[in-house]
Order: sequence, then C-alpha cells, then structure tokens
Amino acid sequence: MIRISQPREKDMDQYFELRWRVLRKPWNQPRGSEIDEMDDRAIHLAAYDGDRIVAVARLHFNSEEEAQIRYMAVDERYRNRGIGSEMLKELERVAREKGAKYIVLEARENAVNFYLKNGYVIVKKSFLLFDSIQHYRMMKRL
Repeated sequence: MIRISQPREKDMDQYFELRWRVLRKPWNQPRGSEIDEMDDRAIHLAAYDGDRIVAVARLHFNSEEEAQIRYMAVDERYRNRGIGSEMLKELERVAREKGAKYIVLEARENAVNFYLKNGYVIVKKSFLLFDSIQHYRMMKRL
C-alpha cells in the first residue's frame, strides 16, 4: 500500500535521488541540479511503498495567497496508479490549510494532460528547459 507523507529526515537523500533521476538525469544534468534555495523552507511530500520513496513533490509559497508546486516526479515503475493525483490532493489540502487561494505550477508538456485532469488550467506557454522541454504555467483555484 502506498503511503503519502512528509519525508523523514533520514529519507531526504532518497527523496532528492528520485527527483534527480526523473527530472534531471535524462537530460544529462549534474547531481545537485535538483536542489534549489527554496528547499530549506518548502514543504516536501513523498509517496512511500514500504520504506521506498516512489514519488516526490514540493510546495512553497510565493505570497500569502499563491502556493507553487515544483519538482513533482513519480518513479517510472509506479506511474498510472493514481499516486500523482493523490499527491496533488494532499499538496492542495496543505496549501488551503495554510491560507493559499490558488496554486501555480510550471508543467512539462508531457504532464499537461495530467494536470488538466486534476482541475488545473493553462495560463500560458512559459519557458523551454534544457533547450528541449516546453513548460506551461498552470493554475488551480482552491
């Protein structure tokens, strides 16, 4: 059974490893590129299969009303099981609880339909990451 919670301190290496492996390694990005200056003050979420982290995501606040989801990744072997949608629901719950009125995110082109199915709307075409991955700014009112 999959359990979703904030990762334990002892699991943070595993958390960042999955984030790097899914979101950076396929584009030959170095280890460490999966971490940024907001990680110390963000809310992290992980999906566990036993002690193994199989999905990760991060939530931080850009203002009192605007929360942002970043670095959402599901292990390839665990996709299409509803784990990502459950992670989103929990992130939205936490954001609402902390006073956010809406959530924004930058979705990779191949993830846009996933977010659309979960109630997000496209705001605009945004940036191109690593000269190859088109992103779209998306939003959902809470």
